[in-house]
Amino acid sequence: MSEPVTGGCQCGAVRFSSTHPNRDAYWCHCRMCQRALGNVAAAFWNVARDSVTWQGERATYMSSPFGRRGFCADCGTPLTFDYPDSPKIDLTVGALDDPAAVQLASHFGTESRVHGWTAGEGLPEMRTDDYAPLQLRWAKLREGE
Repeated sequence: MSEPVTGGCQCGAVRFSSTHPNRDAYWCHCRMCQRALGNVAAAFWNVARDSVTWQGERATYMSSPFGRRGFCADCGTPLTFDYPDSPKIDLTVGALDDPAAVQLASHFGTESRVHGWTAGEGLPEMRTDDYAPLQLRWAKLREGE
């Protein structure tokens, strides 16, 4: 059995763990995923539904006549996509505690792919701890504690 991969929402109200052995993930570029996540693509890890255990309650929304989105009702973090009648479920890679636990293996919904946005190698990079305006906000917050 594989070591569990864990994750959850930003506020911690919903947590999950999956023992699914395959670690291949994918980018979904379809317009529905773009809108549901407010991004140019959605990174998903497709797993067996019975490999997932949940702590806390996922809210759900039927985003199409056959597709359902799961999210945290408290903080809004997108957590899942599934077809309710399927034995599989997609977990959002960004909700994993360690997104590097899975690897990109394919693309889906490429008719809506926005080229140049999901592969930015070679572009300028900046770490959050090097961005002075953000560091000042954190410093002010700590001063108020």
